Amino acid sequence: MLAPRTVLRRLLAACLAGLMLAGGAARADVTVTDDTGAPLQLARPAQRIVSLAPHLTELLFAAGAGAHVVGVGAYSDYPAAARALPRVGDSALLDLERIVALKPDLLVVWQDGNSPQQLQRLATLGVPVYASRLGTLADIASTLRRLGTLAGTPTAAQARAQAFEAELAALRERYGGRRELRVFYQIWHRPLLTVNGRHLISEALRLCGARNVFAELGPLTPSVSPEAVLAADPQVIVTGSTDPAGGDNLDRWRALRATRQLPLLTVEADTLHRSSDRIVDGVRELCEKLEAVRMRGGP
Repeated sequence: MLAPRTVLRRLLAACLAGLMLAGGAARADVTVTDDTGAPLQLARPAQRIVSLAPHLTELLFAAGAGAHVVGVGAYSDYPAAARALPRVGDSALLDLERIVALKPDLLVVWQDGNSPQQLQRLATLGVPVYASRLGTLADIASTLRRLGTLAGTPTAAQARAQAFEAELAALRERYGGRRELRVFYQIWHRPLLTVNGRHLISEALRLCGARNVFAELGPLTPSVSPEAVLAADPQVIVTGSTDPAGGDNLDRWRALRATRQLPLLTVEADTLHRSSDRIVDGVRELCEKLEAVRMRGGP
């Protein structure tokens, strides 16, 4: 039989070990890998987040982390709550003093949108940085999950990511095997800009059973001439601008439509051009409008 003092010492040791384990669990590190392959480790979930791109702001809110966002980049206009947050500059020029004043414990940056010089300056602040680079629709779901981990909202993030994936899968199942349409997609009219095959919009076209006629070009958003568009022989022209015919190219596209009954479609740029979870709404609109062209029997 153990002496009372020995029993007491063992009880105290067990209690202390339990407290240490509990404390360790509470202080467990939060670890993810960002899109540059860099590991990011936080001592606890982020409580004060600054987002430096509109689509990243949207993804943070969609991941359930909106309450932790204390500053955003210019043009962060969705959801409505984001409009009231302090602005810290745009992709070309960030206000580092204002960022520091917000006392962030996490910066979420757009690796290919924020300038390299600005990102280098941010690195000197000593604040953890999550760098995002969204190349595919699947990356959006992955980013939702990682942002939820960083912000301590994994349940909400997982739910939104799964819903996003299910919506895309349903669209892919419905439209992926439809008669292929050759599409010229115009993202801007002055200069005349389109997208190549690596762009998210090209992935959206493929999901809808369509093919980007400029998929083989090198730049992500190449400039093309109206003559090149005609030579590419698209069956449909789609634009995300407010002018369905593309501003200066109005007469040319109308002439093309008159001679070949070429459909001119307009889709909502705010959803399809922004790499947030709302892109699924833009993909749905794109698929539905292309399907309407097929149903009409043309071109």
